Amino acid sequence: MPKSAKYLLIGSTQTYSGKSATVLGLSHQLKQKGLDITYGKPLGTCLNASGGSVIEEDVQFIAHSLNLPANRVTPTMLTLDQVSVQKRLRGEDKTDYQQSLAQQYLPASRGDLVLLEGPGDLEEGKLFNLSLLQAAEVLDAGVLLVARYKSLLSVEALLSAKQRLGDRLIGVVLNDIPTDQIATSQTLLRPFLEQQGIPVFATLPKSDLLRSVSVGELVKQLNAEVLCCSDRLDLLVESLAIGAMNVNAAVKYFRKRHNMAVVTGGDRVEIQQAALETSTQCLILTGQLPPPAFIRNRAEELEIPILSVDLDTLTTVEIVDRTFGQVRLHEPIKVQCISQLMGEHFDFERLLSVLGLSPAAALS
Repeated sequence: MPKSAKYLLIGSTQTYSGKSATVLGLSHQLKQKGLDITYGKPLGTCLNASGGSVIEEDVQFIAHSLNLPANRVTPTMLTLDQVSVQKRLRGEDKTDYQQSLAQQYLPASRGDLVLLEGPGDLEEGKLFNLSLLQAAEVLDAGVLLVARYKSLLSVEALLSAKQRLGDRLIGVVLNDIPTDQIATSQTLLRPFLEQQGIPVFATLPKSDLLRSVSVGELVKQLNAEVLCCSDRLDLLVESLAIGAMNVNAAVKYFRKRHNMAVVTGGDRVEIQQAALETSTQCLILTGQLPPPAFIRNRAEELEIPILSVDLDTLTTVEIVDRTFGQVRLHEPIKVQCISQLMGEHFDFERLLSVLGLSPAAALS
């Protein structure tokens, strides 16, 4: 008699907490331990048209990164967008999505573990009866929550989640913890959560690389004109600097930062020059004033893209900040980074024990 696959839903207390990164890191490590993984994301939020079909970007990227065969990738059932929501509210969409979920995700021959990326938070998907808890109950799945650490008050959202998810919650991952908060999270928050019956599988330190965005993504979000080095839009930006001070202060400021995007006025030539001689990945010029030829020439020598935006500095900074907060994990270097972080900080043996799986059994 064939064994039944275990089901694990990766959820989060709020959007952009690091679910996709956690799924990818988990999958890489578990595959290395010999487990046969199936991956899926029932609710889609970011779609691409490809070859006449619509594919969820995260599913496409993770399936490719893990080199999963087609029978180990489950298609996205429903796209959460304005069109699908309006159809549901008007009563035009009467689909029983719980039944669809069971039909699509519960068939036999799914390997050892079905790893599913859940909704963005505990409420998302409820309109379609596909909230995190509802999906977990249909699939008889355990739930692993990813929580982005902001302060010790992060505990409140986790206590609330425990109350709502009950025994479905098998544990949590505390993600994006600032270096100066690591000790506090491990010596104070982690023991408290364990006492409350909330196992902590990992405390992951903040990574500037994982939060980084490509210059190309900034071009897209800012609707920017690329003035030079359009072949270097793959450069990753890890921090943001605003060139609004005098040049001496700017030089000191820039030297403390790493792989930055510098936002400054098109007329601030001395700031642009200082930025190019420090750890800058791109210059973003406001005011639609082109840089002088010597700035453009120096940028081309250093292969640093210069972007021009039809926006004021405040609006530009707000858009860049928002882009950092909503970054997606679609660069190979980030895959390597999250796999390394998970390998160092995640308690895989404990997870396998909770799920009733073992590497030895998987390899035999």
